[in-house]
Amino acid sequence: MNIFHKQLLHPRFWLSWLGLLLMRLSVYLPAKLQYRIGMLLGQLMQPFMRSRAKVVRRNLELCFPEMSDAEREYLVKKILKNTGMMMIETAISWWASDRQLRRRVTYEGLEHLEAAKAKGKGVILLTGHFTSMEIGGRLIMLQTPAYVMFRHLKNPLFNAVMMRSRIYHSEGIVMRDDVRAMLRALRKNKVVWYAPDQDFGPRNSIFAKFFGVTAATIPATARMVKMTGAEVVPFVPKRNSDGSYHIQIFPAWEAYPSGDDIVDAQRINDWIESQIRQMPEQYFWLHRRFKTQPDGKGRLYKKVR
Repeated sequence: MNIFHKQLLHPRFWLSWLGLLLMRLSVYLPAKLQYRIGMLLGQLMQPFMRSRAKVVRRNLELCFPEMSDAEREYLVKKILKNTGMMMIETAISWWASDRQLRRRVTYEGLEHLEAAKAKGKGVILLTGHFTSMEIGGRLIMLQTPAYVMFRHLKNPLFNAVMMRSRIYHSEGIVMRDDVRAMLRALRKNKVVWYAPDQDFGPRNSIFAKFFGVTAATIPATARMVKMTGAEVVPFVPKRNSDGSYHIQIFPAWEAYPSGDDIVDAQRINDWIESQIRQMPEQYFWLHRRFKTQPDGKGRLYKKVR
């Protein structure tokens, strides 16, 4: 959709337009100042995120039972502050130039990605929902063309801007539920950026452990590899306090898939968990990751309102 379509110029979108203008202007600020503003935004938004903070708190209770209440509360505040940085990073990923971004990123393990591409079967670039995921994808695409997953946003203006940006910077977009499009891309030896670590409901999920808690997990990664022979190459984006980023790319997984969907889903969950434990404040804990349970009653968030 054209972002200047008359439908999106309606007064009900004026506040959204103001938000986009401020996001656009933030791209011109120095990296360190962007970081400070992002953290400040996260802090200022906390009074308006009480319901989300309860979800974060409950997730941490489930995943880090060994922590004291004080330790978890400190982590909740850090997580919400990092969430504020997502707004700044979204603006950067949409509008910053390649030249700007190259000055503030380091890479580790690019040879693993190149080796996987050389096999000619496509690459699933696997990651988790870290709060730096949006800019992480853009930084990866400085090194290789890639397809990105897309899920429609509720705000049609932001949806149009995000889709326009992702189409411009990527090799193509794949809608979240369009498995056939993803398979076509892999069969053309393309790189597809993929994050399967959310609760998509019971219909297409199996159950595996995540931080020792039963979690609905989609088995699509292993099934796509079976169908295409694609390589699975995990990567993690890390945000540094000076406004720079580090992209770590890991070797392609061997002996994957195993032939057992639950074992393969568990491998993904275990790997994402291992990366979260290194920087728990940078993971998107606002999502109700454990909402879908085998009994269908969703009691783990019963007291969260």
